[in-house]
Amino acid sequence: MELEAIRYSRGCLQILNQLLLPHQSLYEEIGSVNQGGEAIRAMKVRGAPAIAIVGCLSLAVELYAKGNVEQTVSNLEKFVLDSLCYLVSARPTAVNMARAAQDLGHFVCQEAKREGTTAESLRESVISWAEAMLDKDLKDNRSIGEHGACHLLQQVGQGNVTVLTHCNTGSLATAGYGTALGVIRSLHTMGRLERVYCTETRPYNQGARLTAYELVYEQIPATLITDSMAAVAMKEKKISAVFVGADRVVANGDTANKVGTYQLAIAAKHHGIPFYVAAPSTSCDLSLEHGGQIIIEERPSQELTDINGVRVAAPAIGVWNPAFDVTPHDLITGGIVTEFGVCAPAELQAVLTQAVKKV
Repeated sequence: MELEAIRYSRGCLQILNQLLLPHQSLYEEIGSVNQGGEAIRAMKVRGAPAIAIVGCLSLAVELYAKGNVEQTVSNLEKFVLDSLCYLVSARPTAVNMARAAQDLGHFVCQEAKREGTTAESLRESVISWAEAMLDKDLKDNRSIGEHGACHLLQQVGQGNVTVLTHCNTGSLATAGYGTALGVIRSLHTMGRLERVYCTETRPYNQGARLTAYELVYEQIPATLITDSMAAVAMKEKKISAVFVGADRVVANGDTANKVGTYQLAIAAKHHGIPFYVAAPSTSCDLSLEHGGQIIIEERPSQELTDINGVRVAAPAIGVWNPAFDVTPHDLITGGIVTEFGVCAPAELQAVLTQAVKKV
């Protein structure tokens, strides 16, 4: 059975609480925008695509629950726009939620102005818009997996490949299949994956808890390493490529991803290993020119000083805990993989602009 992080049917949204993995698989019901936002903020759900999907679906289930409660079009429009602002604030670095809020907000404003629109028809339109995100994300992820796998195999020719990945970019971070982990899944399905090395991803251990969980679940040959072993793994383990995800890719190709990604890109370049970023176009933010403009979320110090609620760091030590870092575009040597194919960072803006024109 395929691993599901998000379970949805109209009026009912459940998320797999990722704080409890890998020891406990517990689905929690999300019945409102406030519950959705808190789940995102607490990292019960994480991964840029999944954050946007859960955020919008939490709005959909609350609207469904309101049913035919007497509302005006104006009041409903305001509720939707206010809800979207709240959801964007939950985790600011991942652009997918902000982009979904912008697109859905524009859609709502246009629908509200349309002649003949009622509160009921507007409610139905918003729910349908949010539901469509699930299907699109899954379809896009499968395309990313195929494009990334085929591109790498064209570079290496014959034989199987060994891949290194960082953080979690699979079914737990998306609607299903995954982005960087989707590429790995595609390589495995093709019978061309020798092994994948996944980092533990300190301080929140998404690699050790979540990626390792997915790889074991899917019976993909995998080995867990500490973050500090990555460079020596590149030297000793015949790594063919590094595939990572992205929370935001800006116009020049600079990429924000889980902290530790930047140092992997540096090490990969030193060892002559292609470094790929796999992300849907919804993670691309062409409004920002370069990575220095990305807001980097900083997380609570306890994530670094404590493990499972037990203090392991020396008392009174200062803590800096950025959740993400920015990898400069010139270190992304393999390319950026989207649902439209693989391109060099310098080509990203043109590729996305052309894709929008075709829609």
